[in-house]
Amino acid sequence: MSTKDYLEKDYYAVLGVSKNATQDEIKKAYRKLARQHHPDAGGGDDKRFKEVSEAYSVLSDTKRRKEYDEARTLFGGGGGFRTTPGGGGGFPFDLGDLFGGAQSGTTTGPGGPGLGDIFGGLFNRGGGRTTTRPRRGADIETEVTLTFDEAATGTTVPLRLTSSAPCPYCSGTGAKAGTTPRVCPTCEGTGQASRNLGNFAFSEPCRECRGRGLLVDDPCPECEGSGRGKSTRTLQARIPAGVADGQRIRLKGKGAPGEQGGPAGDLYVQIHVKPHRVFGRMGDNLTLTVPVTFPEATLGAEIKVPTLHGQPVTLRVPAGTPNGRTFRVRGRGVQRKDGTKGDLLVTVEVAVPQKIDDKAREALVEFQRATEGPDLRAGLLHEAGGD
Repeated sequence: MSTKDYLEKDYYAVLGVSKNATQDEIKKAYRKLARQHHPDAGGGDDKRFKEVSEAYSVLSDTKRRKEYDEARTLFGGGGGFRTTPGGGGGFPFDLGDLFGGAQSGTTTGPGGPGLGDIFGGLFNRGGGRTTTRPRRGADIETEVTLTFDEAATGTTVPLRLTSSAPCPYCSGTGAKAGTTPRVCPTCEGTGQASRNLGNFAFSEPCRECRGRGLLVDDPCPECEGSGRGKSTRTLQARIPAGVADGQRIRLKGKGAPGEQGGPAGDLYVQIHVKPHRVFGRMGDNLTLTVPVTFPEATLGAEIKVPTLHGQPVTLRVPAGTPNGRTFRVRGRGVQRKDGTKGDLLVTVEVAVPQKIDDKAREALVEFQRATEGPDLRAGLLHEAGGD
């Protein structure tokens, strides 16, 4: 049976069973249809009988059925291919052209590869040899510790990185100086080997040379034949403004170099931020606790509060401000990605003096007499007692 047959024909539909049918159900359906369409039977259909027999020969064999299911799932979505060019919900090409191109390597358009070239790397059906594919470089992870100010405003930091790179002693060949690698006889230098699945031969990395396409008889003493070594470099990395403690940022293309012309990997930087002695952080907002005196909270006041970068700002504290109240100073927080800034959240904390002189004591006693009123805790005691 050809590869085209595997993709075009729906043997389950021929027998009238589902994809999940058991072997007994398949056998039962086949016997019924075979008796119905046998050429010797009255009204038999020789063509239909051959289709039923062909379907049963595949689905009754566990191994062949598995290969058939895998092929249709991979290339036909389980529903098969349409051979009518364009329209009708099918594919806009003919399967004859598809598999003919796979053998001839023809193109389907000006300067573009044909479908045969696309499938040629997967189906090893007598087409041309493939070449070792480029490999993307590995991703690298590192850590950096920033000050609170640097995290808020952004900074550039030097990062010393160690990653895999072509061995400098053998220039990445893996062979000892004065010697050269030989072409792998298993894959003939392609780095790809075929795995036979009956009607298909799938390409996979050659196990003999591990996908390199070359074998080293006299390995380089530094890299032990791998062709890879350690490379140390210093990179100036730009850390954007507004990063937070514990955040992980990605620097595209700053990881390990690729192989065979492949792209470099990415660099992931784990951010650690030192705490500030005065400011805290809540998302894009900065937080600040400012002490005020009892008279300032009671009578109201205008106080100076610091900002992270820039001159202090004046904050108006209204009369009768309770302890723990928070005020918002807009635009004095952390810079966002769009260039705007968060806010500064200022929480006032009434400072109670630890020691006072006789004059201050007398003033407080007089104040207490002047403001004496109902017991503030009476309701609390009442509720606690349950009366």
